[in-house]
Amino acid sequence: MAGGIVRYVPLRPPKNGDTEVTSAGDWKVDMQELEKTINPKTRMIVINTPHNPVGKVFSKGELEAIGKLCVKNNILILSDEVYDRLPYTTFHRPATLSPEISRLTLTVGSAGKNFYATGWRVGFLIGPSNLIQYVSAAHTRICYSSVSPLQEAAAVGFEKADELNFWSHSRTEMRSKMSLFCSIFDELNLPYSQPQGGYFVLANLARVRLPTDYPFPEHVSSRPRDFQLSWFLIMELGVAAIPPTEFVTEERKEVVSDWLRFAVCKEEGVLRGAMERLRGLRGWME
Repeated sequence: MAGGIVRYVPLRPPKNGDTEVTSAGDWKVDMQELEKTINPKTRMIVINTPHNPVGKVFSKGELEAIGKLCVKNNILILSDEVYDRLPYTTFHRPATLSPEISRLTLTVGSAGKNFYATGWRVGFLIGPSNLIQYVSAAHTRICYSSVSPLQEAAAVGFEKADELNFWSHSRTEMRSKMSLFCSIFDELNLPYSQPQGGYFVLANLARVRLPTDYPFPEHVSSRPRDFQLSWFLIMELGVAAIPPTEFVTEERKEVVSDWLRFAVCKEEGVLRGAMERLRGLRGWME
């Protein structure tokens, strides 16, 4: 809208991510690279924690390092924390680290994600009034208004969540689903990135050998390998997963082309059914 230019600084996977089970926390931002990317025109840094698709929860030290760069250069922070109710490790918010960082931070939340009602598209921003006023002005030009009954339902949800121990129950339930589903990768000896938050897990399928003569449609065969893996799993096993190259820039696609993102926010029966189907991968593994 304002003609800004986006400059990307990647999360780099661990070097042993294609051979061993690692932690999502092992995906790292090179802070020196981040600092070098900043120039006099830089106005905002966008952070996502817990991260989609990696499942990384940025540590306090990492957030402080980013925050200090923003304070030093007077850069706003847009902190996307829509999975903030599903951390499996200590969770820190940039806005709580210091008054100096807080005055520069806009925090994004999602009632749809918090209450597993993503079709509602009800979200919120928290930040200093001098920043929120510009968000409000832009909001009226983008979607103008949201659905009032869903906003009221979300408000009731937040009022009742603590009383009903909903957040703790959600974390426990989702972590249990994550452990259950990841056990199939352990069984198949496929490396994966153990999530620190959220309901997605990245699995590395470098060991899966796709048939050289497989009839991929052109719009799939022309895309990176993770698209072909995704198509193959759907067609041959009936399991859907998202190709993570959709989340990265063109020059970085090769780094994640052996990975697929699986979602565990399903009923246990669905997860167990998918696990049984994934056992069919043995016929194509080296």
